[in-house]
Amino acid sequence: MKPGPKNLITDVPGLKVGNAEDRDALTGTTVLIPDEPAVAAADVRGGGPGTREIDVMDPANLVENIHAICLSGGSAFGLEAAGGVMSRLASAGRGFPIGGFHVPIVPSAILFDLMNGGDKDWGEDPPYRALGKQAADNAAVEFELGNAGAGLGATAGSLKGGLGSASIVLDDGTTVGALVAANPTGSVVMPDGRTFWAWPFEQGEEFGGNPPPTTRADGKADVATALPGANTTIAIVATDATLSKGQAKRVATMAHDGLARAIRPVHTPFDGDTVFALSTARRPVPDPSGLSQIGSAAADCLARAIARAVWLADDIAGMRSYRGSI
Repeated sequence: MKPGPKNLITDVPGLKVGNAEDRDALTGTTVLIPDEPAVAAADVRGGGPGTREIDVMDPANLVENIHAICLSGGSAFGLEAAGGVMSRLASAGRGFPIGGFHVPIVPSAILFDLMNGGDKDWGEDPPYRALGKQAADNAAVEFELGNAGAGLGATAGSLKGGLGSASIVLDDGTTVGALVAANPTGSVVMPDGRTFWAWPFEQGEEFGGNPPPTTRADGKADVATALPGANTTIAIVATDATLSKGQAKRVATMAHDGLARAIRPVHTPFDGDTVFALSTARRPVPDPSGLSQIGSAAADCLARAIARAVWLADDIAGMRSYRGSI
């Protein structure tokens, strides 16, 4: 197995990603748009989540497909970004058909970046609806990582967080990818301050080619200064295998292990950790063994994407980046 040609979630055929930022406010939005309506599911594990349209993806519910997934900064204000994405898709005639209308289904999740030093004095007009429209307009197979989109104002423990992505091609040709806005309460590096927790999963030197760690985990969890709901890692994993909503839910559940491989501690009361899983249905339906391989690969991709998010982030507004600190 090896990464896809771009080492991005858009190595999964049929996907595009767009970013938009408000650099004065130090916040942004990222949207993933499939070329065709897609099966998706979500799994929420954090204690302080902020989400929209999660229940619609439940296998027991009517709507079979979604039209985009939105990740945004801004805490609950950022949920408005999905409205901007909806407007762009509806104007293009995309959405769930009902009564002569098309209603785009855009599940979303947000992270907390309100206290990062940016100018959030936006009064009654938060920028997120406009950012959602701009991110949809910018959707392409190539996109920026690090201080981009929903990762612009993110932090990762004591380091600058960011937007990350990674992919893998399985032996049977199935592609799996991950996209993440990494803003965790926990640390992404081991006690030596240099080695990523995700180091065993690195492909090539995609996040610096760190050597094996020189110290052991000490079991400490430094979250004393955290505020409830004041962080969150939000992510999307995707595959070109054909999945049902129930199978996508299983992949989202398995993919959460990638957060545990890359962040310590994770799924805390202070985080809103949420993972979406999406299928573009370009390849056959997997058997249970194949589904297990897809879920395992999604977890590995997500761990790598988190480390890449932090590796590629730059110093900004007093937030210290990984590369700026070693």
